[in-house]
Amino acid sequence: MLAAFDNKKLYSNRSRLFGVLLLCVLISMSMIGWAMNVDPAEQNLSAVLMPPGAEYWLGSDHYGRNMFARLSEALRLSLSLAIICVLSASTIGCILGVIAGWYGRWLDNGLNIIVNILLAMPGLVFVLLFAALVPGSFTAIYIAIALVQWVEYFRVSRSLTQSLANSPEIQNALLLGFGRVYIFRHHLWPTLRSPVLTMAAFGAANAVLYMASLGFVYVGIQPPTSELGQMIVELFPYYGDAPWLLLQPLTMLALIVLAFHLIAGDKR
Repeated sequence: MLAAFDNKKLYSNRSRLFGVLLLCVLISMSMIGWAMNVDPAEQNLSAVLMPPGAEYWLGSDHYGRNMFARLSEALRLSLSLAIICVLSASTIGCILGVIAGWYGRWLDNGLNIIVNILLAMPGLVFVLLFAALVPGSFTAIYIAIALVQWVEYFRVSRSLTQSLANSPEIQNALLLGFGRVYIFRHHLWPTLRSPVLTMAAFGAANAVLYMASLGFVYVGIQPPTSELGQMIVELFPYYGDAPWLLLQPLTMLALIVLAFHLIAGDKR
């Protein structure tokens, strides 16, 4: 039984390492495209649907635009959104969750009402409605996704804080005169860290999928800016003539989600 546990832990560590390496590869690809200083929106109608080659590493699309430059820009956009959404949602959710779990009463009740209202509507529908108000706005997409994702951090941190608030360790720390910041750093955060980081990895993957979903229905990032969901829709009519073009944004989207899910690890 102990050997099985060790094998599972080793497999989980290897999966996380592979996820980190895969994410580093994707980040490197996005930075290489930025360093090339090639305009991803520049059209060359004499080089339409070119296959991968020396001039166009990943080929060119139906407007003759460099696919490597476009995928690099789309990767930078998706990864940037994932990072800022996770940072904002986790920070707000954890702070409010700890405060609600610690103080309770009217503050806890008020925040729970807000959370229940947000949970009454499916996350993707909320993001679609919010983004449709300002089509093409990166800020609107970011705010909508962050508003959806902070709820999970709030619920987990609130629940764990409530269960730990009356523990002997925290009560002793209070009696000894330690402040709440010290108690959070040395007692609450070590317990919160693992579930919060796991949710952050899954949340980053979901943020990327949310953005791609908006591109499918034309309320996400608008042309000529590159975005994976938008690129999939644009290139779909050409899958018969140039199947490698459609495969590229699909593969990048799958790899980003896979990388974050591997980093999250298996908690069973």
